[in-house]
Amino acid sequence: MNNFISVHDVTDINALVQKALAYKADPLKDKLLGANKRLGLLFLNPSLRTRLSTQVAAANLGMEAIVFNVDKEGWTLEFEEGAIMSGNTVEHIKDAAPILGSYFNVLCIRTFPSLKNREDDYSELFISQFIKYCGVPVISLESATLHPLQSLTDIITIQEVMAKEELKQKKAKPKIVLTWAPHVKPLPQCVANSFAQWINAWGEADFVITHPEDYELAEQFSKGATITHDQDEALKDADFVYVKNWSTYNDYGKIYENDPAWMLTEEKLKLTNQAKVMHCLPVRRNVELSDEVLDSASSVVTRQASNRVWAAQAVLSEILKAKQ
Repeated sequence: MNNFISVHDVTDINALVQKALAYKADPLKDKLLGANKRLGLLFLNPSLRTRLSTQVAAANLGMEAIVFNVDKEGWTLEFEEGAIMSGNTVEHIKDAAPILGSYFNVLCIRTFPSLKNREDDYSELFISQFIKYCGVPVISLESATLHPLQSLTDIITIQEVMAKEELKQKKAKPKIVLTWAPHVKPLPQCVANSFAQWINAWGEADFVITHPEDYELAEQFSKGATITHDQDEALKDADFVYVKNWSTYNDYGKIYENDPAWMLTEEKLKLTNQAKVMHCLPVRRNVELSDEVLDSASSVVTRQASNRVWAAQAVLSEILKAKQ
C-alpha cells in the first residue's frame, strides 16, 4: 500500500479487516515496526476520534506522531497551480509539501469541503497536491469527498458483530441500510460517500440507501446499492442501520428539509431484524438519533469509535511494511 485515500488503495478488504482485529487482540505485537519513524498529522479542520485514534495507533507501532493544526497554527496554503499569490494565501503547497515530506516518513492529511463549489471539492485538489509534492506516503484522515479510515472501521465493526453471532439469525449476506438523518446545518457527503463506496466494493451485503428526495449521492459512490425514499421500507429486516446526515449533491451543499420523522427511534427499529445501529460521531442527540436508541443495546456506536484505533493501525502497518 503506497497511499490510503480510498477503497481503491486496498487489494483485499477482508484481509485488512482481519489485520485490524488481530491488532485489537494484541495491540503491541508490532511495537517495533515503526521504530525511528515519524508520522505527521496535518489538520486543516478539527478532529477528535480521527486524531487521537491515529496517534494511539502510531504509538502501538513504535512511531512518533506529531500533530500540526494547519488551520490555526500555520500559514494559509495555496493549492492552485500557477496561482498569483497576491491574496490571503501565504505559502504554496509546492514549497510546503516537500519540506514536510523531509520531516516525516508518512503524512496524514485532514481536509474538509467548502460546500460551495462542487467541482472544486470533488476534484480533491488539496489531498492530491500533497500526494504530488510531498514524496512520502499519504493517508487521508478525511478529504473533501471521502473518509476511508472511518469506512474501514465500519466494516471492521460489522464483521466483528457478525463473527460474534450478535445478529438475530445468520444470513449469507447481512442487510445494511444507510439512512439519512436530519441535522441543523449542511454537512458534507464524505462519510456517506465513503461508506457506500466501501460496502459496494466489499460486495458481501444487501446494501440499501434511503434518503428524502433530492439527497442523492454521487453515482460514482452509490452505484450498486438499492436506493429508496421510503425509510420504513428500507428498514424492514435490516441487520445494520448506519445513520448519517448529508447535504444535497446536485444543488450542492444545501438543506432542503429537516423533517424530524427521519430521525431513527426505537419504534422504527421494530421494523428491523433487531438491527445494530451505527453512527460515525459526533452525533446530535434527539436530532439525528434519539437517546433511546443511542443508549440502548442496539447501539454499537461506542464500539465503532473504539475500532478507529485498529483501522488506523492496520493501514499504518501496511504502509510501513511496503516501505521496508
